Order: sequence, then C-alpha cells, then structure tokens
Amino acid sequence: MEKIEKAQAARMIQQADRITFLTGAGVSTASGIPDYRSLQGVYHGVEQPEYLLSDECLINEPDKFYRFVKHLYHPNAQPNIIHEKIAALERSKSVWTVSQNIDGLHRKAGSRQLVDFHGTLYHCYCRKCGQTADWQEYLVSDRHTGCGGQLRPDIVLYGEGFSDETLQQAVEAVAAAELLVIVGTSFQVHPFCDLIYYRQANAQILAINQTEIYMDAPFSMVQSAGEAVFQLI
Repeated sequence: MEKIEKAQAARMIQQADRITFLTGAGVSTASGIPDYRSLQGVYHGVEQPEYLLSDECLINEPDKFYRFVKHLYHPNAQPNIIHEKIAALERSKSVWTVSQNIDGLHRKAGSRQLVDFHGTLYHCYCRKCGQTADWQEYLVSDRHTGCGGQLRPDIVLYGEGFSDETLQQAVEAVAAAELLVIVGTSFQVHPFCDLIYYRQANAQILAINQTEIYMDAPFSMVQSAGEAVFQLI
C-alpha cells in the first residue's frame, strides 16, 4: 500500500478514462445514513445483527426481521457530493459503479451504469405470489394486501446467494476498468472484496476510506472521508 494525498487521488480519477467505483456504506454517511460497524452504525449495540439480516430470521422470526429492517430505510436521504460526482463522471467517461449499498442513492444521483451488488430496499416483492409491492406499502405492513403473503425487500441477506446476472455484471465492470476506486468500505465482505481479482493486469487501484484497508494487491490509499477527495474533482 502506498499512502497518497487527496489531490493526487483526485488527479488519478480525473486522468483515467475507464473507471469502476466499488462503494460501501461510508459513501452514504454524509447523506445521514449510518454505516454498519462504527460506533454510530446500525450494528452498534445490537445483539446478533447478522442474524437479524439473515434469511433464517426472515423465515423463522419474521416479526423480528421486519422490526430491524425497517430501521434501514431513509427515504428522505439525498445524494451527497460523492454520489453526484460519480454520476457526473459517467456522463463524460466510461464509468461503472458496483455498490454494496442498498439505499438507492447512486441511482437517485443519476448513475445508470450501476450494479446494486446487495440489491435495494426500494424494490419489494411477495414471497408467496412473487408480485412486486411498493416499498411504502412494506413500511406499513410486511403482509401483501393481495394474497396475505410475506413481503420482503429485494436485498441479499446473510445465508442467501447472489444471482449469476449480478455477479457477471460486477465482474465485467471490474474487468473493463483501467482504474478501480474503492470508496467508503472496509473491503472485507465476501464476495464483494473478491471482485478485485478480476481486474486487468495493469489496472491501478485507489482506496479512499477513513480507516486503512488491506488486500492482496498493490494499491494507493487516501485515509480520508470521501467527500474531501471528491470536492477536488
């Protein structure tokens, strides 16, 4: 790992023509959405948070799952400068975003070449009949008014697999980049962190995160909040 300054990181992004951003919860904290593992995070003080976001909890203790997942919704949150600059870059360069986030803010900012790797809270469907349902309906009740089945958000829960389409899109986005920019994530969750192995041999890797990250590949890092770097782009 080579530590660099914010201005140098901004130049790397400005000078690259084919960029893929790999983003995590730290990208959305400036929009008022808590991350997961910090002292202010969703998981802090919660016993067995991974269980509460598991398919096992969804099926066996649906009321407990529903109470927890409702706290993840922040429908009034707006994109911040990171989301906005990434969307703007997409209009002038070949830019893809592969995001762990389920908050919908990249799409709200205008990103279209986007892989919601873990799904989105704002698409819900019924486990019984398969019909889609408005997320607003889900926040009122997790029971489908049509058939009485259990509603759920279309997110990847602990214990669930990823669709082949999602994995293929993410791999292709990484393979197409000359610069991979990891923003706002500890980059420790599999299989998201494994995407790095599908990069081009000569692709550069830039990490922007408040805490150090570790990976089995050479990379440059700015230990900073992402907004400070994106203000320079």
